[in-house]
Amino acid sequence: MHYFAYKRNYLCCEEVPVREIIKKFGTPLYIYSAKTILAHFYKIQRAFSSIHPLICYSVKANSNLSLLKLLVKKGAGLDIVSGGELYRAKKVKCPSKRVVYASVGKTVSEIKDALSYGILMFNTESPEELRRINEIARSTKRDVRCALRVNPDIEVHTHSYITTGTRETKFGMDIDTARDILLHRKRYPYLKIVGIHLHIGSQITKASPYLKAIKKVRTLIKEVATRGISLEYLNIGGGLGIVYDKEKPQTARDFSLKILPLLKEINLKVILEPGRFIVGNAGILVTKVLYIKKSYRKQFIIVDAAMNDLMRPALYGAYHKIVPLQKGASHARKMPLIRGVDIVGPICETGDFLGKARTISTREGEHLAILGTGAYGFSMSSNYNSRPRPAEVLVKKNKIYLIRAREIYKELVRKEIIV
Repeated sequence: MHYFAYKRNYLCCEEVPVREIIKKFGTPLYIYSAKTILAHFYKIQRAFSSIHPLICYSVKANSNLSLLKLLVKKGAGLDIVSGGELYRAKKVKCPSKRVVYASVGKTVSEIKDALSYGILMFNTESPEELRRINEIARSTKRDVRCALRVNPDIEVHTHSYITTGTRETKFGMDIDTARDILLHRKRYPYLKIVGIHLHIGSQITKASPYLKAIKKVRTLIKEVATRGISLEYLNIGGGLGIVYDKEKPQTARDFSLKILPLLKEINLKVILEPGRFIVGNAGILVTKVLYIKKSYRKQFIIVDAAMNDLMRPALYGAYHKIVPLQKGASHARKMPLIRGVDIVGPICETGDFLGKARTISTREGEHLAILGTGAYGFSMSSNYNSRPRPAEVLVKKNKIYLIRAREIYKELVRKEIIV
């Protein structure tokens, strides 16, 4: 569900026609719907209301400060993975006890900053990391809490680059290692090991991988409990899939109905870390058609957005629906219907495509909307080919807010030093 829809044949974000937004801010342009973001947050909140989980939005999905503030004000915590994301959490005044910190490579300075802020806990990935945090904690008098990220070796049907719960990946520790740490917690006298963390991947559309993973750690939790070791938290991560094309992902309610009995049996405080599920379909990227080019065997629509603005198609072969801003019979009469066309950007890479083999009505000078770009869109953007990154806009009902100004050329070289 999202609040981008055609009204009188023109694409609107909530109550505002997209064409009015781009008149003011130009293209390429990211546009987000506040109503969509909150609707998805509330869906998870309602689905799991019987156990009152801490819902920590995954900042890496989209880290714009206005979006973080929107969620934090409604009671969300934040799942962070870097010192920069911690800085963002501070900027939006996220209560420290609603911040959890993952990442396989936390630096000393990042750990110290997180301890100073008083985060709820670290999600730790290895014995080596635990030793490092323990050493740093020794010099403080703070309550340092950690969860162990367990890699349950569960296959999920998603892209290999976003699978994180199999033994071949860099993430987490195996169950035997986690058990050993829990049974010998005195090795880390300055830490409180208070929970288990799972994150098995992203864009997962079924509950079965979660059930398998949770059952594996349930066995561990029960086993250590017989040795007098009690835990407080079970963090089941994020990864819930959304609709990009023809996917049929589980709803938040369906997901909760399948896993709640298991979570209630385990009877620990639950943390969820949704990212894509909350913001994925809450954003679009609008781009202008520059040229329609016919080559020997193919036809291309060349637009002003590129792989530096939206990396997912080039990186993962990800599919995003691409639609014109106007539809209907009058539009179709004015615009040629182009079949089997690749929609590509200006960057000097063959991999610079936003959609392949599409059928769409458009012409030079018109605009297209790339749907489902709220997650891992701007947050993965770059200045490749010395291209300024696009502006970002948030819509609340009939109000439009610029939440990131478009970069200018001067900003591209601001940190560079000519010698």
